[in-house]
Amino acid sequence: MQRRDLLKTMGMAVSGLSFTGTAAAMNHQPKRVLRIAHLTDIHIQPHLWAGRSFEKCLHHLQSLPVKPDMILNTGDSVMGSHRIEKAKAVKEWELYHKIMSSENSTPIISCIGNHDIWHPGQGMFEDGKKWAMDELRIQRPYFSFDRNGWHIIVLDSVQSCPEGTGYLARLDEQQFEWLKRDLRGTPSQTPVMIASHIPILSASVFFDGDNLKDRSWVVPGSWMHMDSARLVELFYKYDNVKLAISGHIHLLDRVTYNKVTYCCNGAVSGNYWMGKYKETNPGYAIIDLYDDGSFSNEYVTYRA
Repeated sequence: MQRRDLLKTMGMAVSGLSFTGTAAAMNHQPKRVLRIAHLTDIHIQPHLWAGRSFEKCLHHLQSLPVKPDMILNTGDSVMGSHRIEKAKAVKEWELYHKIMSSENSTPIISCIGNHDIWHPGQGMFEDGKKWAMDELRIQRPYFSFDRNGWHIIVLDSVQSCPEGTGYLARLDEQQFEWLKRDLRGTPSQTPVMIASHIPILSASVFFDGDNLKDRSWVVPGSWMHMDSARLVELFYKYDNVKLAISGHIHLLDRVTYNKVTYCCNGAVSGNYWMGKYKETNPGYAIIDLYDDGSFSNEYVTYRA
């Protein structure tokens, strides 16, 4: 074989291999490994329409053509808060459990929201958080678990103010150190999703009220994580951190920063069961997680 013919033959072989590899890559489609219904800010209260509307939400998500594998509830399950009598708070939790027991068959994992913590007086915050943990059937206020190839981290973003009343959005030092260890111990090829009640990073916090004062934007420390800068810096070290979801604001937004997507996914209750809140209708998110680390986050509305 002449040199020219040999090179031509080799070129055809290489081209063939290249085409075959490209075709194989094009034919590969990510496989969905987990479908999550993200519910947040349910705010159950002893009004007839609140309970019935929550039932409609549960029926809606369980009637989807592709049903969720699990529900991830990111807090404010009850209206609660420190401004009500304990007897009323008990009734709210009873109603929440009654509806979940009778109307839901999908496995659920929950985290704590600020309204879940009943603390009517100074020094009662931690007791109220423990009560919320008991009601939500979680042993720790923050934890992580693996599911179908993904690592899911659930944070406790509601901390007591130093004066003992009210709350701030941040991680305490013990939790932050735990988060660093958890991320460090997660294999780099395992994609990570993070869930918190209060947004780590959000755009909608700028529009939840008249926040432009004296020519400066003012975002309260209870609306978005006060430690968002160091959390963002931490996530930047790990390419497998893909998605962070939250609620709290009752508005819908999506922010992508340093390759991490932050989704604030509205509220099941909308405007506390009085229709939509600003531009966001009552709803929940359907999150599909894929085997290649990709995901989709779609907000679904229902007739509350």
